[in-house]
Order: sequence, then structure tokens, then C-alpha cells
Amino acid sequence: MRLLFVCTGNICRSPTADAVARSRLAAAGLDWIVDSAGTGGWHAGEAPDERATAAAAARGHDLSVLSAREVDPADFIRFDQIIAMDRSHMRFLRRMPGAERGARLSLMMDWAGEAGVDVPDPYYGGDDGFERVLDMIERAVDGLIAGLQDDQSSG
Repeated sequence: MRLLFVCTGNICRSPTADAVARSRLAAAGLDWIVDSAGTGGWHAGEAPDERATAAAAARGHDLSVLSAREVDPADFIRFDQIIAMDRSHMRFLRRMPGAERGARLSLMMDWAGEAGVDVPDPYYGGDDGFERVLDMIERAVDGLIAGLQDDQSSG
């Protein structure tokens, strides 16, 4: 299984989801491919936001190995699942060239049973926003892994 998480600049939400997924998959003994990207390349090559990194590290998730990149049309072929952090990212992804190929698009919180709910951007807020986003992402990643394992075993 190949997963790509997408947010705006790939420095807060999607790298957090990337790191949480890596942690959870390692704990479950699953060897899936995980990556993250942004809808824009403003932060390409940069490390994740320090506040996101600190919040995740306090819970055992490592963002330090990640760097931002922009989503690419080829990602629709490289990945099985592309998971958007909010509805604006979903709209962006659906308009990209190649969006109809390969990868299944979904909204992050749909995997937590919270259909249509956006993971809010914590960038302009305080530290509590990063904690709240991390809570949401952990719930959604747990649901994502469980749901995809069920799909694999029944498919």
C-alpha cells in the first residue's frame, strides 16, 4: 500500500500525518510506503514547522527526517491512496492533470468516521492548535490503516 498525505505547504498537517502513519505502521509491522506533499511549492526542501515537529515528537512521531515537496501529477500513479487534509486540497487534487488515474482520493477525517470534516491549519495559531490537529490525525490514521487492511483482506 502506498499513501500520500496532502496539505497546503507540506510543513504542518501532511508531514504530521506522514510521521503518524509511519509510527503506526511500524508498530503494526506493516511495510507500506508513506509520503506527504503540498498543493504549492512555497516551502519545497524545508523542514516541517518546529511546532508540529515538537508536538509530534512528544507523542513519539518523528518529523525530523521529512522535507516539503509539491504534489506532482505522477503521484496519481505512484500512490494507491492520496489523502487530503481539507476540502480545498481535495478540490485542488481533483483538478490536477492525471487525477482520474490510479490513486483513490479521500479526505483525512473521513477515515475517522467524520465525513466532510477538515483538519484545520494550525500554522497561524498557538501550540494548542498543533495538539488538536495531532489528535485528529492520530484518529484518522488509525481508521485509515484499519480500513485499508480490511480492504486488502477482503479484496
